[in-house]
Amino acid sequence: MHRYQVDVLIQGFPGRSICHGGLGWSTVTLIRGEGRTILLDVGAFGMRKPLERRLKELSVDPSDVSDVVLTHAHYDHIVNFTLFPKAKIWIGQTEMDWAKAQPPGFDPLPELYVQELARSTRVQTVSSGQEFIPGMVAHAVPGHTPGHLLFVLNNGDHDILFTGDAAKNRGELLSKKVIDTDDAEESARSIELIWAFWTQRPGNLLIPGHDLTMTLDEKGQPCHLGERAAGIRVWFTENIEHSDVIDLTKI
Repeated sequence: MHRYQVDVLIQGFPGRSICHGGLGWSTVTLIRGEGRTILLDVGAFGMRKPLERRLKELSVDPSDVSDVVLTHAHYDHIVNFTLFPKAKIWIGQTEMDWAKAQPPGFDPLPELYVQELARSTRVQTVSSGQEFIPGMVAHAVPGHTPGHLLFVLNNGDHDILFTGDAAKNRGELLSKKVIDTDDAEESARSIELIWAFWTQRPGNLLIPGHDLTMTLDEKGQPCHLGERAAGIRVWFTENIEHSDVIDLTKI
C-alpha cells in the first residue's frame, strides 16, 4: 500500500482576464512519499515567488525535487520545470510528440520550453496505463490537447485524481464541456472517464488544473474543499504608496 503526503502549493483559479487572455493560474501540487519528492505541474512565470515561498514553508529545496510530472505541455503547467535541476521530468509520449511538432503559433504552447524538453536527458515519456511512479498511473484524456494525461494516485484508502486541464474546474466536470479544447467530443469522453475513476471508491479526491480540490458529497455532487483565495493588487492613483486590492473570490 502506498501512502503519500499531498499538499496543494498553488491553488488553481477558474478564470480568464477579459482583456489580457489567460491568467495562467494553474494548480501546483507537492507529493511526498516512497522516497520521492514530486511536483505535479509546475506553473507559469508569474507564480515563481509564491511557489518559492510555499516550498520553503514545507522545508523543500528545489534540489530535493526528484520528479516533475506534467499533465500537458501548455505554458501555465510546464515552464518552471527548469527550476528543479535534479528532477526527472515525466510527460506523455503522445503529448511530447505532438508538442515538438507544432510551429510557433498564437496558442498556449511555449515553443522554446518544449524544445528544451525534447532534447533534455532528464525527460521520461509516459504511456496511457503505465504505473511510472509507485501507486501513480497515467490515463489518456485527450481533448484539451491531443496527449493530455490524467494521473490517478492510489493513496491507500482512496485515490487522488489529477485532471490538469482535461477538467479544469467544477463547471466543466458538471457540464462535461471544456473551455479551450482541441476536440470537444474527445473532451466529453475524457470527462466521462474522469467521472468513472472518481466514483470508483468512496472518498476519492479530485485536484483539477484551475480550481480547488474537490470531493463528492452524499448525493454524488462535486464540492470544494477549503477556501478560495484570489485577488489583484492595483495602482490606480498617482501615489505608489497607495494600492487597492480587488477580491476575485466574489461574484
